[in-house]
Amino acid sequence: MKLRKKFAAALLAMATVIAVCPAGVANATTVNTYTYNYDYWGLEYESPDAYQPMSYTDGRTLGTTALKTPQNLFARDNSLYVVDTGNNRILELTEENGTLTLTREIVEFTGDTEVLTLLAPQDIYVDTNGDIYITDTGNYRVLHLNKDLQLIKEVLRPDNPLIDQENPFEPTRIVVDRAGRMFVLAKNVNMGVMQFEADGNFIGFIGASEVVYSLADLIKKKFSTKAQRDQMADFVPTEYNNLYIDQKAFIYCTTDNYTAEDLDAGTAKPIRKLNSLGGDILIRNGEWLPIGDVQWEDFGGMTGPSRIMDVTAMEDETYYMVDRMRSRIFGYDEQGHLLYAFGGPGAQLGYFTQPISIEHIGTDLYVLDNSTGGITRFARTEFGQLIHDALDEYSVGNYEASAKYWEQVRAMNGNYELAYIGIGRSLLRQKDYEGAMEYFEVMRDHENYSRAWKYYRKDWIENNLGYVIIILVVLGFIPVVVKKIKKIRWEAKMQYEYESESKNK
Repeated sequence: MKLRKKFAAALLAMATVIAVCPAGVANATTVNTYTYNYDYWGLEYESPDAYQPMSYTDGRTLGTTALKTPQNLFARDNSLYVVDTGNNRILELTEENGTLTLTREIVEFTGDTEVLTLLAPQDIYVDTNGDIYITDTGNYRVLHLNKDLQLIKEVLRPDNPLIDQENPFEPTRIVVDRAGRMFVLAKNVNMGVMQFEADGNFIGFIGASEVVYSLADLIKKKFSTKAQRDQMADFVPTEYNNLYIDQKAFIYCTTDNYTAEDLDAGTAKPIRKLNSLGGDILIRNGEWLPIGDVQWEDFGGMTGPSRIMDVTAMEDETYYMVDRMRSRIFGYDEQGHLLYAFGGPGAQLGYFTQPISIEHIGTDLYVLDNSTGGITRFARTEFGQLIHDALDEYSVGNYEASAKYWEQVRAMNGNYELAYIGIGRSLLRQKDYEGAMEYFEVMRDHENYSRAWKYYRKDWIENNLGYVIIILVVLGFIPVVVKKIKKIRWEAKMQYEYESESKNK
């Protein structure tokens, strides 16, 4: 991706930060290369780890056979479900003190249907009552089971003109809201997210993505003959590849179907957050859009931008995306600011071959590798916790406490731009407009600087209104006084001349 500023300007900005930062902050604590972020200029810089890899779990450590092309993770309370697609099963794991143990294998169920086993399942959702929803892809259905694995209902291909009746119904992803409505993704369905009522009736689509096409394709189709147009692929909306529903029933959708040109133009949306009407309400106030890596280089078979495969959102509305292109994880706050990025391709703990799914239990992150069949657990570090403490305090209105946490973050990493912006935002909320302006100016946060300046100017006028009025009144009387003085002097002069003439006579 092209940088928006020249490198020389970046060096100048860095020099400015060093000059303005208090002594000791510029020389931040030694950092490693595992975690990184991007600055205002789009340059990558190292950061202390916000998350560290703690353990690796696979079929062997669980006491079962190796996982085969697993597709997804799902967490509910302290249970983690692994969809082991290649083995036609789902593993239910229990987490205790960071350790995963196998509770049961779901390979079959009971009920009034012909096929009582799973075939190439790809996703699972478990509601707060323990009911289980499975996209049984190979059997062309969605299963709704109770916690004892008894069939409640089976959802097959809807008999609807909006659904292709010639191709099989292959559901791949599912989430369920508190009312029992099911939201489903299916292969070869690109009209958005399929929505089913709690009784299994299909009611339509939500969140259809925009049509993605290039200008060259548009021109080519415009000037082609009818026969040529019939042979060309229609312009169709982009398919989603994964779903996640948060505690407020907002649905996150991800896609990896976009081009580098789309990202450069700002038209691609690798992640969306849908409300009940299907509108995208994801906030994108960060310096960079939530697209994963801001810059990318082609090496080792890794070509082009990040390819987002999955997302998980925590209770504080921060969310984490996993990128299959360079095997990285990106964390964002609710405003769309990149908090940190970490991971990478490799065989060491904390690195991946082909990450495909991400989930969380508490503040721990779990990442599933489709190739190795392993699950890596990441725990939040002190540095990462300070960032989230600062965000949490700010969200509940404790602005002074938030600023103190940001000061600690800045002490650990003097290059962490969000710390400066966070301190500035806290000062702004505390009505220290002049102090806020200083921090925003350092980080070139023009929008917040303008907001602080507006309040500072208003505050200054209100506090000095009396003096301003006095000055204006004084300035208004000066011409009158000057005119009066001139008149008196003129009258005195005329009187003097008159008296002189009288004496001469």
